[in-house]
Amino acid sequence: MALSIEIPDDILTSARMTPAEMRVELAIALYSARRLSVGKARELAEMSLFEFRQILAARKIPVDLDSEDFFEEIDTLNELGRL
Repeated sequence: MALSIEIPDDILTSARMTPAEMRVELAIALYSARRLSVGKARELAEMSLFEFRQILAARKIPVDLDSEDFFEEIDTLNELGRL
């Protein structure tokens, strides 16, 4: 089951954000508040774990990986040829 949230256009315009950017910001905020794991936050942001971690690193937000996230990170590094 998916839940849709309507964000009025004037809010997006005031924030100077696209819906995708708003989704990323929400994911970062929920992760920072420890309401979502990094894996669930990256799902909300619709990004790979690697991409989401890059954004967190750029903002100096530490990443805590659970075992599922850790193995996903290993798979991503293998795909990128970095392991």
